[in-house]
Amino acid sequence: MRKQETALPNGYHPQSFWTRNKRSHGYLLKREARSKAYKFFRFLLLFAICFLILHPVLDKLSISLMEERDLYDSSITTIPRHVTTENYSIVAQQIYYWKALFNTFWISVLVAVLQVAACTLVGYGFARFEFPLKKLWFAAVVLVIIVPPQTISTSLFLRFRYFDIFGLIRLFNNGEALNLRGSSIPYYLMSITCMGLKNGLYIYMLRQFFSGVPISLEEAAYVDGCNTFHTFWKVILPEAVPIIVSCMLFAFVWQWTDSFYSKLFLGGNTLLSMEVSGISDRIANYFSTQLGIGISLGRRNQFVSTATLMLVAPLLLVYLVAQRSFVESIATSGMKM
Repeated sequence: MRKQETALPNGYHPQSFWTRNKRSHGYLLKREARSKAYKFFRFLLLFAICFLILHPVLDKLSISLMEERDLYDSSITTIPRHVTTENYSIVAQQIYYWKALFNTFWISVLVAVLQVAACTLVGYGFARFEFPLKKLWFAAVVLVIIVPPQTISTSLFLRFRYFDIFGLIRLFNNGEALNLRGSSIPYYLMSITCMGLKNGLYIYMLRQFFSGVPISLEEAAYVDGCNTFHTFWKVILPEAVPIIVSCMLFAFVWQWTDSFYSKLFLGGNTLLSMEVSGISDRIANYFSTQLGIGISLGRRNQFVSTATLMLVAPLLLVYLVAQRSFVESIATSGMKM
């Protein structure tokens, strides 16, 4: 049987690209040229951005796998000639890597949960309710984003060194305030009260999201007999899962690499960020006291690069696992809004 031919409209004849371009007076060629140029320029831009992001990581990875003699070999630029993992073993021993990794993980998870839980309630309140001095309080939230935490370090020290709540602690503690320094309780209190690391940014993001959710969803729930909290828990919170996931990831990553609040409040814990920050001096002390030899600046920088990779590697693993859900959550939130 012959294959049935598709009927073409009367007067229609397939034409080549150049014939159609001639009939359009060159417009088709110009359009195709602009499209190809745009795609090529976009490719170059994305390639340049990816190269700028990945090049430092790949450079540190290459240096961390080199033996010491490769560091001073001018013929070696990227790929080491003598590969070794000894650098990782030395760094892991000096920074107590597995203990620090465990402590950093559970503290980062706990802080992220406390921060996002508190900021979700505050962001929803700013988006849906009217209360006295609302604009002033939101300006304070923006101020928390702008002002560096280092500017209030003295106030934080004094506040938690002589901790008191409306004079009640002094009243029941023979006139003495409570000293919370040296414990992680102050940082957890700051996270719950939305004064922790980047909490102002999370409030702003959540407030913007809740402002974009149609108020008709809440009105329908109120008509069905739900109260304010039940409406928030059953109707609004499921809609906010994408932005909550985003804030959780941001909070986890920033807490993982934080050194200011960690030194100020979590100094009693062995954390990766604090251990890595002092790796250069530790390595120099290790070589001089235990090995009895000096260490060059290039060799010291090699250990710093290795420690940095060991700090960032778990975050890269978290991103590889969660990036699909993260991207999908952002796309879903955009469609719902």
